[in-house]
Amino acid sequence: MTEWSLSTLLSSLHDDIQQRLSRVRRSFEHPGTMGDASENVWMSLLDTYLPKRYQAAKAHVVDSLGNFSQQIDVVIFDRQYSPFIFTYENQTIIPAESVYAAFEAKQTVDAQLVAYAQEKIASVRRLHRTSLPIPYAEGVYPAKPLIPILGGILAFESKWKPALGPSFKKALQVDMTDGRLDIGCIASHGYFFFDDAKSGHVCEKVVKPATAFLFKLISQLQFSGTVPMIDIEAYGQWLNK
Repeated sequence: MTEWSLSTLLSSLHDDIQQRLSRVRRSFEHPGTMGDASENVWMSLLDTYLPKRYQAAKAHVVDSLGNFSQQIDVVIFDRQYSPFIFTYENQTIIPAESVYAAFEAKQTVDAQLVAYAQEKIASVRRLHRTSLPIPYAEGVYPAKPLIPILGGILAFESKWKPALGPSFKKALQVDMTDGRLDIGCIASHGYFFFDDAKSGHVCEKVVKPATAFLFKLISQLQFSGTVPMIDIEAYGQWLNK
């Protein structure tokens, strides 16, 4: 009879991610190729283990006013209730109302990358989002409040020593408004998240960071609830432009 071990299963999940990111670093010299390969590793993790109501993709985000975000390495978006996701010349375009989270993914994190990630996350959060009342059998629910869009960063290693020390936290605190980074993972060292109760970032140096990060992300997505009901006609007006 096979003896199962939950500890082994969870450990192997992290080991797989860390080893794949390490192989990417050893295999590719071109920064762009290395970056694309790193994104694919994280995308694979999220698509495999997140509940199927969520989907992950490299994408731009658009709002009903015609504004676009910068290109985002990893967008986690709703696939259960989102009525349309555009694909144009192999580029994915996601309506702002469908977005749960946005991540910048690179091999190595430093102050420059944190600032870059904050700028890109802000370009998503500043987009306009609609929310319509929701009809049901006995009437209509009021329009759902907009859910907060999580922002984060994903990397293999850190240029700081210690990796998740004061310098890293200082970089995270540069933008605590539209560009705030709520959660992230540095696979060789640990993960971090913003703790509302403490009004600050908590950095966790754990043995299996990728697995711990995944569990924390799923927990935060659960508390986010469901995306609002999108106003399709607000987007439809662009047919006449």
